[in-house]
Amino acid sequence: MTEVDGSAHPTKLVEQLDRVVIRFAGDSGDGMQLTGDRFTSETAQLGNDISTLPNFPAEIRAPAGTLPGVSSFQVHFADYDILTPGDAPNVLVAMNPAALKANLSDLPSGADIIVNTDEFTKRNLAKVGYAVSPLEDGSLEGFVVHPVALTSMTIGALAELNIAKKDAERAKNMFALGLLSWMYSRPFESTLRFLERKFVKRPDLVAANKAAFQAGWNFGETTEDFSVRYEVKPAKMRPGTYRNITGNAALALGLVAAAVRSKLPMFLGAYPITPASDILHELSKHKRFGITTMQAEDEIAAIGAALGASYGGAIGVTTTSGPGVALKGETISLAIALELPLVIVDVQRAGPSTGMPTKTEQADLNMALYGRHGEAPLVVIAPKSPSDCFHAALEAARIALTYRTPVILLSDNYVANGSEPWLLPEVADLPDLSVDFATEPNAEGGRFLPYLRDPETLARPWAIPGTPGLEHRIGGLEKADKTGDISYDPANHEFMVRIRAERIESIPVPDVEVEDPDDDSRVLVLGWGSTYGPIGAACRALRQRGLPIAQAHLRHLNPLPANLGEVLKSYDKVVIPEMNLGQLAHVIRAKYLVDAIPFNQVSGLPFTAATLENMLEDVVKNG
Repeated sequence: MTEVDGSAHPTKLVEQLDRVVIRFAGDSGDGMQLTGDRFTSETAQLGNDISTLPNFPAEIRAPAGTLPGVSSFQVHFADYDILTPGDAPNVLVAMNPAALKANLSDLPSGADIIVNTDEFTKRNLAKVGYAVSPLEDGSLEGFVVHPVALTSMTIGALAELNIAKKDAERAKNMFALGLLSWMYSRPFESTLRFLERKFVKRPDLVAANKAAFQAGWNFGETTEDFSVRYEVKPAKMRPGTYRNITGNAALALGLVAAAVRSKLPMFLGAYPITPASDILHELSKHKRFGITTMQAEDEIAAIGAALGASYGGAIGVTTTSGPGVALKGETISLAIALELPLVIVDVQRAGPSTGMPTKTEQADLNMALYGRHGEAPLVVIAPKSPSDCFHAALEAARIALTYRTPVILLSDNYVANGSEPWLLPEVADLPDLSVDFATEPNAEGGRFLPYLRDPETLARPWAIPGTPGLEHRIGGLEKADKTGDISYDPANHEFMVRIRAERIESIPVPDVEVEDPDDDSRVLVLGWGSTYGPIGAACRALRQRGLPIAQAHLRHLNPLPANLGEVLKSYDKVVIPEMNLGQLAHVIRAKYLVDAIPFNQVSGLPFTAATLENMLEDVVKNG
């Protein structure tokens, strides 16, 4: 095998695998997210199917060497289609004792552990409660341990370069990446180009990081500790052009596509908040598509500006997380009263209050459905995977524009920061989102009635301010039917409340589809949002063992699909796994009088497929 630097060594034995799960773990300053991202990019370039799970502290810089400061990045890649980042790592790269201790319980027996022995000092061991090094006390006998002096070997590899020791130490993550890239036969050229771009203003850091990467690759090739390297062949996927994409990036590109397909300018008003900020960062790069972004001083200003943009004839968008949605509630109600399009993206995280900003949860469903004063229904949509965020964003914009309503798009931290291959769609296949603005009076005598509704959509006209003859009153006070004048009439208020609700409830959404290969299942697993992957993997495993089970997944949470009630009542048992305390289950039980079985987890982590498989097996066999 030729090395990165061009020299050669005898080729080692290559073993074929169908799937691997790797977790990189270290301090938040060790570059584990970057390392994992680069390994993922190399893997995507090779054509494997991939799924990732970044996991990092909420603190900007947690105390070095402590358990709260551990950052990790897990990547699952395979030669077939996969649905989750994997339940348990086959390989753990532990940059220090804290990383080892924080992740050891997740490892199956026989897993490979690559440890940076330079960091296993008495001081670092004591920080995490190790009286004796686990590398010496026999506690790791059930694993295949590879002790590697990552820090000192990196410093040695860079000794001839004119670089500070501190900068040399920081390059140890590139040494680890080079070693893993060799170990799993990853293409490395894209990483070398990435380093050239990233440190373009620091040629010394380009040279240092490339040398560290090369040293890691060469170490794997020459050391006797790694006698075998592995190969995972490309997955068989639909023909087309793919790119690796995170949920936040896909959602941002979906919004860009909505602007292009509607031929409207788009305005994003956002206040930075974890884990939604990357959408703001991505959209700010696309001004050439008519995208304007504003980093507001607070959440209320952000949505106020977005609603103002909608009033002015643009697609108004605001992005946030749960705490921000709470602050935006009054303006969301105003948008409902004004009946204007608005897209509110809620990238859910663990709450309540500040909660755990970097951990995932699905606990904002109740707030999305009901979290406003008065009768104020709106549309709620949830993507099921990182790449699906693109299509969910397009759907949210389509409904908002067509039916003149706010739409809440419920993503979450799991899909937002996770990544997977995305098949790039043909632009011509994307929906036409063109809008017909009101340009002429719509009533006798040259009058304009701003609440004269379309008989099919029940949407009111959208008139751009300044259009001659179409002046009308706006504001939060109740509107009179058709005229839009302020009205305190009880009968009018009753009518307006009911017509606004009817407009939402009558929006046609696709029927829910059931995956039931056996066609004789008596148990249905119903999910929404990011539980799609773990549920699908669990159901797939049960079917392979001969246990019939059906799966259905909801994208549209309000209004619900018209055939959902019929589907639910055709099964003996309906199980609803959620990363909350049963919010969708409560809705299903109340609306359809189905005795749904909730299965809930609020740990800040996604379900594992094994957890769901064990639970569902019990329901199928004993339910």
